[in-house]
Amino acid sequence: MPDRTRLGRCGATALAVVLALPLLAGCGYFRNDDEGEGVSVFKIEPGQCFEGQGEVKAQLSKLTEVDCDQDHAQESYAVVPYVSDTGEAADTYPGDDALAKFANGACAGEYGKYVGVDYLDSKLFYTYLLPSARSWENEDDRSVICFVTSAGEPLQGSVKGSKR
Repeated sequence: MPDRTRLGRCGATALAVVLALPLLAGCGYFRNDDEGEGVSVFKIEPGQCFEGQGEVKAQLSKLTEVDCDQDHAQESYAVVPYVSDTGEAADTYPGDDALAKFANGACAGEYGKYVGVDYLDSKLFYTYLLPSARSWENEDDRSVICFVTSAGEPLQGSVKGSKR
């Protein structure tokens, strides 16, 4: 089954990173008793909300979607096609480091457009999913998916335009 590599960036300070690591690792802090719908990582669009992962997984093929009115761990806010440092699309897999560098810049850049406040002024954090080498080659997967998340409390309602 196709998958994506899960990596993330959570904050400007070491404390923020430490607080957010359980979220990035996929611990089930925000497991919801109401079963949500499994959504392929290839069909995620901005504005969808998801439960936290029940276990740590390096690669994911589906996320459990829930209504944004329910407590949730993440909300997708951007799907950004990868471009190299030269601004061109890449045919060959660029590697995790190049993808993570791109994702950090792209997700930080898109954050304010969705949340309504610059990332550095926000009380929330972001994380992302990267294409895996396998999905890059087998699925023509070239996009980074950006998610808003928090550091311990579930998100309640959509964060779009919330200026949080």
